[in-house]
Amino acid sequence: MAQDELFTVNPDAGPPPEPTGANPAEPQADPATSPLAVRMRPRTLDEVVGQQHLLREGAPLRRLVEGAAPASVLLYGPPGTGKTTLANLVSIATGRRFVAMSALSAGVKEVRGVIEEARRRRQYNTENTVLFIDEVHRFSKTQQDALLGAVEDRTVLLVAATTENPSFSVVSPLLSRSLVLQLRPLTDDDIVAVLERALTDERGLGGELTLTDEARAHLVRLAGGDARRALTALEAAADAASATENKTIDLAVVESTVDKAAVRYDRDGDQHYDVISAFIKSIRGSDVDAALHYLARMIEAGEDPRFLARRLVVHASEDVGLADPTALQAAVAAAHAVQFIGMPEGRLALAQATIHLATAPKSNAVVTAIDTALSDVRKGAIGTVPPHLRDGHYAGAKQLGNAQGYRYPHNVPEGVLAQQYPPDELVGRDYYEPTQRGGERTLAERVPRLRRTIRGERQA
Repeated sequence: MAQDELFTVNPDAGPPPEPTGANPAEPQADPATSPLAVRMRPRTLDEVVGQQHLLREGAPLRRLVEGAAPASVLLYGPPGTGKTTLANLVSIATGRRFVAMSALSAGVKEVRGVIEEARRRRQYNTENTVLFIDEVHRFSKTQQDALLGAVEDRTVLLVAATTENPSFSVVSPLLSRSLVLQLRPLTDDDIVAVLERALTDERGLGGELTLTDEARAHLVRLAGGDARRALTALEAAADAASATENKTIDLAVVESTVDKAAVRYDRDGDQHYDVISAFIKSIRGSDVDAALHYLARMIEAGEDPRFLARRLVVHASEDVGLADPTALQAAVAAAHAVQFIGMPEGRLALAQATIHLATAPKSNAVVTAIDTALSDVRKGAIGTVPPHLRDGHYAGAKQLGNAQGYRYPHNVPEGVLAQQYPPDELVGRDYYEPTQRGGERTLAERVPRLRRTIRGERQA
């Protein structure tokens, strides 16, 4: 069957039955038995927390939600940042019927069925449809292709959500027909706002319970930028606290219900500096088990994984250096992996780099070399560049004596020859002193030979 035939309306088919009850595009009151995260789902733009870069005046998403010219949208971002909520708001603002599907359970047959129904409703009832597809990256290419015709002629207004970069997970024709909008993880302040609203709002806990500062901070750490996770944890703790006399959600209640102990770690206080210091010193001391312990403490406490990755990159040069030339590669790869895939999977790259660095041979020769050189420069040991090393690619350079007498190392079999490179004041000054550990053992033999050849010294 040709693709165009997938979306052909059967002329003999009658109009769809009139919907009973309220319009599905309008917000519905959730029963008290619904999860807290569902009850607290924003009903208007004013209730949306975070994503201000997409919701400021004139931004594409705000214009769409406020009823501007409709366009299909791909919402890309981590879980719990409001993708489903925004899809709902689009349907409400545009007065369209809202149909939600999950790529985990729907196939091509279900997609075709929704599109056929949308075509019939548009033909007979002049009723348009917003089709929300969650986890769209899990659709195969064939399933995604099945959407193209309906998106092209706006049989449906597609709002698709994905936690993966759509440039890699969504077919190009669908990308070109949609706005791609990236949602950001909610900040700690955003999560606090979500929790406070749930505590006081009648749809939530209605002000019947009190949340202590310690418990609030722990819920924020547990959330990791995910509003749904924060509300789920709050609901579990609230159920337990409701049975107590003082109706208070404290740290002990949260720990007992969420089954995750609060890590004593203040990202802005002494614990932050103490734990990261112990982490680096454990790697430097080659204690891989202690290093993993401190890494786990920081991950569990919600430390920014990018901060951890940056520390590993620094440590790779500072304390391993050329004793293991692959250490820096491993650390940089871990930093890229964390940036690309995020958490919790990023913990694996951080752990791999930690193990690599902790078990590698150690050398601080790199940091000693550059710091000693910097010290000399700051003290004024600079000098002029030797004439034969200066730039000779301009008129008059030869008359000034620049670039005259330079010897090209590749012209000799060894690739190294006698020639002065540093300023006169620094001839014979050594900065890099390789150790006898790991890969530097070879350099400890090679560097002195290179220096003797370059300086024209007699070989010992």
